[in-house]
Amino acid sequence: METPKLKKRTGLGRGLSAILSDIDNGKSSASKEILNTVAEIPLSNIEVNPFQPRTNFDQEALEELAESIKLQGIIQPITVRKLEGDQFQLISGERRYRASKLAGLEKIPAYIRLADDQQMLEMAIIENVQRENLNVIEVALGYQRLISECDLKQEELGERVGKKRSTVTNYLRLLKLPPSIQASLRDDLLSMGHAKCLVNLESIELQLTLYKKILKEGLSVRKTEAMVKQLSQEREKKKINEPEVSESPEIKHVQNKLSSYLGTKVKIASSGRNKGEIKIIYHSIDDLNRILDLIND
Repeated sequence: METPKLKKRTGLGRGLSAILSDIDNGKSSASKEILNTVAEIPLSNIEVNPFQPRTNFDQEALEELAESIKLQGIIQPITVRKLEGDQFQLISGERRYRASKLAGLEKIPAYIRLADDQQMLEMAIIENVQRENLNVIEVALGYQRLISECDLKQEELGERVGKKRSTVTNYLRLLKLPPSIQASLRDDLLSMGHAKCLVNLESIELQLTLYKKILKEGLSVRKTEAMVKQLSQEREKKKINEPEVSESPEIKHVQNKLSSYLGTKVKIASSGRNKGEIKIIYHSIDDLNRILDLIND
């Protein structure tokens, strides 16, 4: 089946190449003319957005979108920014861009914007969060990038993405969870409601223990909340009854990192004179083999 040709848009008035040439020569009037207009741009002249927060693209969904594009064309233009010469960079619309390639299109309609790196990152995050349903970890990582790379405070970030500050905080807290739990969130094996419960546990060991119980027994969010409360109370009682042991911040930091990476409890015991032992807990032969695989990697 032949790929239908999209109708040429006339929003620019003058030829695209002439306007781009004027911009490269520093003519401000041309910059104003091309801003927020639509043009048919060769796909080969567009590079992907390095600030794209989405990391996973469902191949089957892309193929379905490609079939739709073959029949209907591009309904909503992508958004790009001007680079040097006749090159452009995606701001938003990477799914449409990828699907158009699969559909065999040579050109794609695109809004042309003038944007710096900070605006690129902000627009990419906002467009994806609002339109493409990123998984919660991708959203959290995107928010973190906006804060660290664009020097935004949580209140400012909330305003940019149209979310309450508390909502932004809840997403960012997910990044404190161990990698195995974050991976389950990313793969939709664990809900954000469950994750919000787990992040309230101070101990990585308890987080991992309850996380495995959630998956194994299919615990509801309400049941998980009750278990978090119970575990927290038991931990507080244990702290009161146990003698206080001096532990350096450095050792505790290493313990937490190892526990998080290996997905199990790790205890480092110092015997003085820079000597000691590392104790790694496993719960079955399969669990031991899993840990050994991680270590061998």
